[in-house]
Amino acid sequence: MEEACRFSADGLMLEALYENRSETRAVVITHPHPLYGGTMHNPVVDSIRKAYHAKGYSTLRFNFRGVGKSMGEHDQGLGEINDIFAARDFLINQGYTRIDLTGYSFGAWVNLMATRSAHGFDGLVLVSPPVDFIEFEMISNISTLNLVISGGRDEYASCEHIKKQLKNWNKSAIFIEIPGADHFYTGELGLLQKTLEERL
Repeated sequence: MEEACRFSADGLMLEALYENRSETRAVVITHPHPLYGGTMHNPVVDSIRKAYHAKGYSTLRFNFRGVGKSMGEHDQGLGEINDIFAARDFLINQGYTRIDLTGYSFGAWVNLMATRSAHGFDGLVLVSPPVDFIEFEMISNISTLNLVISGGRDEYASCEHIKKQLKNWNKSAIFIEIPGADHFYTGELGLLQKTLEERL
């Protein structure tokens, strides 16, 4: 069962939900855009959590600065990068030796921005990186990226655009399209979870 916890990023206390399922493996899960209602309680974020839960990972999802009860304010992705590494440090302090990173929509973009400039995660999975909404052109050579998933009807993360970008991000990463799914995986959350479980 998830438990409420807090950790500090740049002196700001961030609220989180943590579940200990493994002594060695854990994952940080990031949420969609705060200015459009994104929080750690988003249904897609929860489906991602359930998939990692099913595969035996400990999970940590949290609210970026300025969201919910997390202190601070939205920082256009810059401060949010520090939030991600603070979440990683929280898991390191719990004794985990493998820490992965995954995120949905805006969270996927911030994850890429974080891992392009620093290491510290063993694996990276992206769900619907919004390539048709946010600039991704400057991102390249993300060695930890191993899986990208998006919907066939996603107006913010079109499959064709992602495939073009993936050549720059990591040519060896796997891309999976969920036909018929929109950006919010309306009616397809179960399929998203199943797809993730099969690939983790």
